[in-house]
Amino acid sequence: MKTKITLLLTVLFLAFNISFAQQDEECMTKLSIFHEYVKAKNYDAAYEPWMAVRNKCPKFNNAIYIDGEKILKDKIDKTSGADQITYINDLLKLWEQRAQYFASKTAKGEYAAKACQLMYDNKEVLGKTDLELYECYDAAYKLDKATFTNPKSLYTYFSLMVDLFDAKKKSDSDLFNKYDDVVEKVEDEVKNYSSKVNKLIAKEDAGTALTSKEKRYKKSYESYLKAYDKISGSIDSKLGDRANCENLIPLYTKDFEANKGDALWLQRAAGKMSEKECTDDPLFFKLVNAYHELSPSANSAYYLGILKDKEGKPNEAIAFYKQAIDLETDDFKKSKLNNRIGLKLKAKHRYGQARGFFREALKLNPSNGRPHLSIAAMYAASAKDCGDTNFNKRAVYWLAADEARKAARVDATLSKAASQSVANYMAKAPSKAEIFSCGCSGQVIKVGCWIGLSVTVPKI
Repeated sequence: MKTKITLLLTVLFLAFNISFAQQDEECMTKLSIFHEYVKAKNYDAAYEPWMAVRNKCPKFNNAIYIDGEKILKDKIDKTSGADQITYINDLLKLWEQRAQYFASKTAKGEYAAKACQLMYDNKEVLGKTDLELYECYDAAYKLDKATFTNPKSLYTYFSLMVDLFDAKKKSDSDLFNKYDDVVEKVEDEVKNYSSKVNKLIAKEDAGTALTSKEKRYKKSYESYLKAYDKISGSIDSKLGDRANCENLIPLYTKDFEANKGDALWLQRAAGKMSEKECTDDPLFFKLVNAYHELSPSANSAYYLGILKDKEGKPNEAIAFYKQAIDLETDDFKKSKLNNRIGLKLKAKHRYGQARGFFREALKLNPSNGRPHLSIAAMYAASAKDCGDTNFNKRAVYWLAADEARKAARVDATLSKAASQSVANYMAKAPSKAEIFSCGCSGQVIKVGCWIGLSVTVPKI
């Protein structure tokens, strides 16, 4: 009896495995068929074999979900009305299935945000309200902030908040808090990709050529940095004058007593007032001092420096600015601090001091070319004061152009602006005819005043 049972189990086991193997073989064949169609962008032909594999072997291969996304997006683009809604909902379902069967390859925040973006992009046909869509993004952000990184989705998330604020469905506090959340998230992503680019720049500067793979990576990182740079401007434009001093001061005055023990609230309030040039109001003084007393930090020291500048005490301001830099431990944030201080000094025409801060900013974050453009602008602004002859004064524009070229080399987000600056400076520098007339081709000119550098006249 025992032998018969064992034999029966063996037969059943073999039958099951043969059936499973046949199923695997069928799925493999159809997967190969639809994958080739997808590679050829023949999505209509791919649909039937793809659906067969999706329904029969959902765990078989992640290509079901990678290729399926392309197939369904094509269907969405080619249809309208009820058919389009069916395919949109099926794509949403496909992403849910991917998370079910390939969880380790499906980042929660990323795919939740993709689902929200798909619904947002088709909100008219789906009949979605701004509030429903915002709540979708907000849930995705809270679900997995680390992988909610898509630039377009981050912008849409904030844009919906502004629309809801304008419709009086969100408060001032909601708006400004979400602005800070999204801006800080964008900054985190810029820091992430900047560090990756910086490593490759360091390799190039050391004289080692990048491999073809590293070149592709660099191009990809720079593409993300361009996207984040673009949405940063769009986020500020969308916020517009909703965060002007007339709105900020009453809001923060009203909320100060309730939040004076909250370091994050104080930091954000002081930061927003600093950004919007509301630093003349006594509230800024209260915010900064409360923040520094509660949580001395790089930010609080920087704001105290602003106060000393307002009081007409530049040396004390510099002391606080330097304290802010010393307190900051993160190189990316330290670079930003140096750049912000450099900009303040540049605006006061304290060019020599400003250049020192800009150069430190570049050491800490070489892929940010803005300090190069600032230095170039200071050189150009000093051309009339830093030469003994007309030719030598205009030779300073060669220094400015060289500095602007550095910005273009390291920062893909500035390639157009830097190129325009180079062209502008070169147009103001001595011409070939003037170089020929003076007979100084290839000579070195020493540039005096605060610049203290030399420039070589181009050879003709």
